[in-house]
Amino acid sequence: MRWALFLGSLAVALLIGVWALQVPGARGTDTPAADFSAVRAMADVRVIGARPHPVGSADHARVQSWLFGRMAAQGLNPALQAGALSPEAIERLRRWGGDPAAAGNMAVNIVGVLPGRDPSAPAVLLMAHYDSAWNSPGAADDGAGVAAILEAVRAIKARGPADRSLVVVFTDSEELNLDGARIFFSEHPLRDRIGAVVNLEARGGGGRAFMFETGRGNAETIDLFSRAARRADGGASSSSLSIFVYENMPNGTDFTISRNRGIAGVNFAFIGRPSQYHSPTATPDNLDQGAVQHIGSQALEATDALLRADALPVPGRNVVYGDYLGLFTIVHSLDLGWTLLALTAALGAFAAWGARHATGLTAADVGRGMLSGLWVVAMGIVVAHGVRVLAGPMSSRAESADVYYTLLRRLPWMEAGTGLAMAAVALALLAGRQAFGSKLLAGVIIVAVAAAQILGGLDPVVLGAGVVALGLTVWSQSAPRTVWGGWLGLIALIFVFGLMAQAAAPEAALIFIWPGLLAALAAAACALTGARLESPRSLIPAVVATVVGGAWILNLSHQVFLGVGMDLPGVLALMTVLVLLFLVPLAPRSKGRLGAAAAACLILACGLSLTARFAEPAPAPAADGPT
Repeated sequence: MRWALFLGSLAVALLIGVWALQVPGARGTDTPAADFSAVRAMADVRVIGARPHPVGSADHARVQSWLFGRMAAQGLNPALQAGALSPEAIERLRRWGGDPAAAGNMAVNIVGVLPGRDPSAPAVLLMAHYDSAWNSPGAADDGAGVAAILEAVRAIKARGPADRSLVVVFTDSEELNLDGARIFFSEHPLRDRIGAVVNLEARGGGGRAFMFETGRGNAETIDLFSRAARRADGGASSSSLSIFVYENMPNGTDFTISRNRGIAGVNFAFIGRPSQYHSPTATPDNLDQGAVQHIGSQALEATDALLRADALPVPGRNVVYGDYLGLFTIVHSLDLGWTLLALTAALGAFAAWGARHATGLTAADVGRGMLSGLWVVAMGIVVAHGVRVLAGPMSSRAESADVYYTLLRRLPWMEAGTGLAMAAVALALLAGRQAFGSKLLAGVIIVAVAAAQILGGLDPVVLGAGVVALGLTVWSQSAPRTVWGGWLGLIALIFVFGLMAQAAAPEAALIFIWPGLLAALAAAACALTGARLESPRSLIPAVVATVVGGAWILNLSHQVFLGVGMDLPGVLALMTVLVLLFLVPLAPRSKGRLGAAAAACLILACGLSLTARFAEPAPAPAADGPT
């Protein structure tokens, strides 16, 4: 029965998590006029993405002319806005093999306006870029965004006039240095009328579209967006964690320019099918039409809500928020995190009290459980990096742009390999480190650290994690002796992580606080229903928590790996601990089978990562770096 509960709850969580990653179906030409249709938008994508159209090319002029005509047909009264290319853009274009002089050393935006009933009201800006990378048709990046805006404008007009004006800007030279957005927000007469921005982007050729960035002080923006997203096909995919992470990364989009001016707004992108990013394969036929439906429907609803709002969002306080599998969005204040942590502590204390009376649990064993969780984090970081580098170098060490894009094509192999490696670490914990012996585990650690340093470059984090993992492996007293000790120790560890995150970055603390609270609630319920954790009835709360919480974490893990997993695969170690928060009490007693499964997962993980080198061979090194 325990095996059935363990495997069954984990399988259901995985199935739900994968189901929630699916895009909505593309709606056809028979879709009501006021709704978004990806099939209608694809007519524009096929024209835009017929061939590569970087700045200065003949196809760039072709796309510009086509869009000018499409905007005129929609009553947007378009005009061209030209501005000088930045030195950085000129250098990048030359590095691609282009000729800045062919573009007159200028970037040219296409600007149109759908007038509102109140010309004095702050306007809403819909924005996407129409230039492509040098050798890519750009059907996704950003032909899909441009086409989605044209379809959204058509639907907005079908819904009737709004008080606010809608400004549409198709920017130029985004791929070179965000020049078009800089030119608009520094030189165009409409720049000071913009009260909110909706931007569409892509880094791949499909998958769910994430709202991954807002203006600063986003409480009012999130309130409006969460209400509008309920009407979007497929719901919303967004969280304050992704916004916090992206704001602290060096990447930028056109939205970066408006955000830095203090303008409210939302930024959408899909990042699935990474092999199509800046690739010759980014054609209209390869584009995921469900992704177009998802990004376009969200953009339509967000823009329409802004146009018809009594007042546009203004910068104020930030909030914590996240969607649950695209079904609904949870929003709360930053300070509520402290209350949720206090509730977690109270529930954990109650569970410990019940376990102590039923099983003789000691504080020392809870401490050992915390150390076991730390072992999973450290071991996970080491093994994740060791397996990941078998698929190729970190992108920072890619000797050419072609190698960087090859790594993107290998990303699905990397994800599968790293995911199996994390499964191996989790199963090793559940089997008990004594099932393998300290010498064998120490050998795995040393080999993984050596591989990560030799193939991936010197990484102090991996070295430090290796030292911690090795120390806890050889210290036999660090392993918990009871199920309750292991379970409550993990909850206590995540509670500590939650405290640190709440103090340093409360927008991101939800990744620890929400799962920790759910696990503590399940532990308290188990203490009430059967603290010995022996009968199936007593384990029902853990089963429910595994399904509900595990599905969310597994779903989020895919999103996180797509975003940062190429260079930071160890982030999945934290996700592994979060899944174990729910799974530990369900672990079967058959340690031998768990150990064998762990070994099989690790061997398969290494095989998949190595296979990536042959499935997607690297080109000959070039002189330039990633672009």
